[in-house]
Order: sequence, then structure tokens, then C-alpha cells
Amino acid sequence: MSHDQEHGHAHDDHAHDDHGHAGARAHDHGHAGARAHDHGHGHGGHAGHSHGVSADADRRYLIAALSLIAAFMVGEVVVGLLAHSLALISDAGHMLTDAASIVLALIAMRLAARPAKGSLTYGLKRAEILSAQANGITLLALAALFFYEAIRRLVSPPEVAGGVVLVTALVGIVVNVVAAWLISQANRSSLNVEGAYQHILNDAWAFIATAVAGLVVLLTGFDRADALATLVVAALMLKAGYGLVRESGRIFLEAAPAGLDPDTVGARLAAVPGVVEIHDLHIWTITSGYPALSAHVLVRDELDCHAVRLTLEHELRERYAIDHTTLQVDHASPETLQLGSLTQAEEAAHCRDPHGSAHRATH
Repeated sequence: MSHDQEHGHAHDDHAHDDHGHAGARAHDHGHAGARAHDHGHGHGGHAGHSHGVSADADRRYLIAALSLIAAFMVGEVVVGLLAHSLALISDAGHMLTDAASIVLALIAMRLAARPAKGSLTYGLKRAEILSAQANGITLLALAALFFYEAIRRLVSPPEVAGGVVLVTALVGIVVNVVAAWLISQANRSSLNVEGAYQHILNDAWAFIATAVAGLVVLLTGFDRADALATLVVAALMLKAGYGLVRESGRIFLEAAPAGLDPDTVGARLAAVPGVVEIHDLHIWTITSGYPALSAHVLVRDELDCHAVRLTLEHELRERYAIDHTTLQVDHASPETLQLGSLTQAEEAAHCRDPHGSAHRATH
């Protein structure tokens, strides 16, 4: 996704893209590189929108959770080795990914907060999506590793110190609940922060499974309970990892935001009084909580393009919470419909020609 201009910059309202004329109210949902569109920022661009970039308070919560998890993780590895508990070691491995996810989240926050400049017209806002995807892939890899090791121990289980496992797991539950609470206070609309939160939350459930396994081993001597608990941990990791990879992948593939149907949005915009046609409609997500939309709009010749554009922007903002809009609005005159066959140079000359299509004189 690359725009030829920095968003929020003033543009020539008469510039046309090189898309051919689609059928009435037809929608092309893949995001093509936008050309000179009339940007729909009627209120000064994106000033005041966080777009998933966390404030200093969010960083403090994440750092506190990181410190708590790192300290406990070291102790858990030592205890797991002494108790011969794979469940504890797998939990420690999960906590390592928890710590890594928080570190990535903190780095991504700083990168995403940097202003746009040069060729990075959106800045580094997608750094948090890279972080979320890395967290998801790590969870999937660890899940595969622990599945393998758990099955091996089901076949040949080592002796497990059930009492030690139980006590350590109970402490782990408390640590993870506190850490999860700390992260829940941050901005969870960010996929980056949500990824770290899911890591911690899944680890809390994993410790519950480990505590149950420790209790079973302590009361019955059934050592395979430890490996069974590891399978539960791995399944939780698999579920969380898949969710993060899927959501971050949707953003990288520039799919429409979840729960937002481009056909429905296009039909709603086409129903606005004065709109003749909406085509080349694209809806995508730049980063968490930062949806964007671009479209070519044709309106009746006698109407003011700017007034219609403002109406469409208001509709998108109020009904769909889309503030970042790039709307190219033109009159539905025969000359406009023929522009799709012109070269870019001919198109620019046509837009400057005062004797061109009739709508030029109204803007």
C-alpha cells in the first residue's frame, strides 16, 4: 500500500485515477495504489488519533508485567529441572515468549510513535503488526515442540515431584493473573498489546493445568499427568498463535477490517442523495484501530462535489468509525466517464482545461 502523497496533504480535487469505469455501483476490493485523490480529512487529518500507539502509561504497565514475569521465569526453570517436570519447563518456555512478546511490544510502540517522513508515508505504524505476527509464529513453534516432547513422555514418563510442581504452579497462577491485569490496563485495541495479553492469559490457564497435574501426581503417583498437562499448554499456545498470525496476516494482506463488509459500505455510500456511483472502493487497516478507505465517487452534475464529499465523510466517520478517507469526487458527466482511457499526462491536461467537462467550473 503506497500513496503518492502524504495523507493529510492538500490535493487537486479534479485529479483522476487511471481505473476504468466499472459497472454501476461495482466495487473493486483490492487496494490499488491511490493516485491524486481528494483526501477526506475535513478536520485536519489525523491529529488527535492514537491509532493503536500506546502512551507512556501503557509502557509502564508493560514494563511492570515484564519484570514480574522475567523474575518468576528464572525460578521456574530451576524448579522444573530439579523436579523433572516437563509441564513446568514448558510453562517457563511459554513465559519466555511472554517476556519476548512484551519486549517486542515495547519496541514496536516506540517505532510506531515516530512521525511519518520520506518514503515512509505512514511512518512505522505497522511495526506493531510485525511484533504481533512474530509473537504468533513463536507460539506456534513452541506448541509444536511441546507437543512432540509431551508425546515422548507419555510413552516413557520420568518420575515427577508432584508437590514441588503443585506449589510452583500455584505461585505461577498468581504471577500471571497480576501480569495479565497489568497489561489489561494498557491499550488492548492495539493488536501488539493484545498479543502480549494473550500470551500472559494463556500462560495463566497453562499454570492451572500444571497445578492440576501436580496434584494428580502427588495424590496418585500418575506421572503421565505432567505430560497431559503439557499437551493442554501446547494446545493453548497453538490457539493463541494461530489467532495472532491470522489477524496480523489479514492486515498485511490489506483485507477489510473484521466485521466491516465492503459491499455493505459501498451500498450505503451509493444510497447517499446525489451519489450516482461508487467504484474502486478499497477498505483496509493500516495498523490496529486505524482503518482506511479510498473510493472514486460520481455525483450528479448540478451538485457541489465538496458538499457530497463532506456528507460521505460524515457517514463513514459516524456509522463505521473510519476517519482516514481518500475520496475522489467527480461529476458524472460523459467526459468524466471517458477519462479512464486517457494517459496520465492527458488526464492532467484535461483537468486543467477550463473548456473541459462542465463540472470543472463549479470547484
